[in-house]
Amino acid sequence: MKRYYLLAAVICLLILGPVAAVSAHGVDISYGSVNSIEITAKYDTGEPFSGAQVSVYAPNNPAKIWAAGKCDAQGRFTFTPDPALPGVWDVQLREAGHGAVAHITVAGAVQSGTTGFTALQMVLMGACVLWGLAGTALYFSRRKS
Repeated sequence: MKRYYLLAAVICLLILGPVAAVSAHGVDISYGSVNSIEITAKYDTGEPFSGAQVSVYAPNNPAKIWAAGKCDAQGRFTFTPDPALPGVWDVQLREAGHGAVAHITVAGAVQSGTTGFTALQMVLMGACVLWGLAGTALYFSRRKS
């Protein structure tokens, strides 16, 4: 009888020893959707508004520049507004005496999440492992008929 307990203990150590070393690092992936705004500016002739100076103004402080930059060769400029600041964002473009202002309404929050395990899932997995170990020990400790 004691031989079965010893055998069960050795098997558990052989199984759990490498598992503990292998499961030392897991992967937790977090994600979020970023709602960027891309502006494309062109002259009336269809020529891109390339190299234009861009100034972005947030809804909470329309007098202060929130972000600045330049349009690329195709007249494009991309920025990501702060989702905590919903409202009307003003984007001003200027180049060689020409310019325009766009008023862009931003509403809603950025979605986010994670693919990691929750605390409840970790507890449940631990309970399942203990249940399996107890069942294995009871199996080997049963009396032969």
